[in-house]
Amino acid sequence: MSQRSVLLDKLLRHNKGRSRLWLSLGALVAGTTLLLLAVMVWWNFTELLSGKHDNDSLGSTFLTVGKRVTNETMGKPNATIFTPAEIEAFKSAPQVQEVGALMSNRFPAYAVMNAAVGFSTEMFLEAVPERFMDKLPKDWHWQEGETEVPIIVSKEFLNLYNYGFALSQGLPQLSESSIQSISFQLKIGNSIQGETMNARVVGFSDRISSVLVPEDFLKYGNEKYAPGIAIGPSRLIVKAKDPSDPLFVSYLKNHDYTTNAEQLRWNKLRAIVDVVASATGLLAVLLMGIATMVFVLFIELTIAKAQASIKLLLEIGYSPEFLSSFLLQKFIPLVMAALMFAMLVALGIQYIAHNALREMQLHVASLPGWPVWAAFGISTVVLLLFVVTSIKRSISHT
Repeated sequence: MSQRSVLLDKLLRHNKGRSRLWLSLGALVAGTTLLLLAVMVWWNFTELLSGKHDNDSLGSTFLTVGKRVTNETMGKPNATIFTPAEIEAFKSAPQVQEVGALMSNRFPAYAVMNAAVGFSTEMFLEAVPERFMDKLPKDWHWQEGETEVPIIVSKEFLNLYNYGFALSQGLPQLSESSIQSISFQLKIGNSIQGETMNARVVGFSDRISSVLVPEDFLKYGNEKYAPGIAIGPSRLIVKAKDPSDPLFVSYLKNHDYTTNAEQLRWNKLRAIVDVVASATGLLAVLLMGIATMVFVLFIELTIAKAQASIKLLLEIGYSPEFLSSFLLQKFIPLVMAALMFAMLVALGIQYIAHNALREMQLHVASLPGWPVWAAFGISTVVLLLFVVTSIKRSISHT
């Protein structure tokens, strides 16, 4: 620092009132940190609900939707079938990105275990376009002439069997790997016309509660063993950008469609998060406003105390622009240091949240999203404008 700068510093800045300076800087750090955290919480929760990075653990963005069965529609299977017009209309519903049909078998199907297990049961089969499946085994295919049918079973069904049916019937509980190693027979058709194929469970689904087979197999069975029967989807699988959106929930309710209520419960949590984030953001803006006022008042008080020195400097030839620039060089680094410290705190918390949520099979980015950076940029620009305006106005009024 040159001797002239040291002299100007002594003339224009005083050590008195430093407590106000540190108080305003502390409030500025607290307010900025709260603001960034409020935006960060809101954005991370939005990202989780939007299903980015295949976050199916927190309210999947894929929903299976059906028509509600009422007393009036009981005994009328066609009343719960979706028409092509209804499917097209659903594609235009709020938040809906894609709609697929869950086609079911119209032919009899039986699963028969080998003699060692001694178990057989009627079963239903469904097929869904591959792009809607959460897990796609490499051997997920079937074409006419093949004798083995791959099957995907809902994990929910496996849990029901292990913790309910198996215990009550004295049957062995089965792990996923043990089920995948068991081959069984799949009989399709009736006693007059039918065929028997080998079948094997090749995977499990968290997304779709059903017994899935390849689309080609289901189409083959329906055409051969259920000819002439009108086939339409009784359930749809829907990819929604944000299933918790109130407009989407209202659409389902208004059309009397049903889905897994558990997947919509995040709607309530989202409302709570919105309120908390908004209240925190409002508090942060208020705190930042108070901190900015205290900081600006500190600057104006500093300049007022140095009024005599400033007049002297102006009389000996220093321009107001030079004095303003000198003071800006002294105060702006303090403001930027406070803002950068708040941003570092936000970065640290985001990284900790990233690692903590990863252990819960949830994914958020290790760096804050763009809204956090935008909030940081806007608050920085606004604060600097206040500081620059305050210094120039105070110098010009001296």
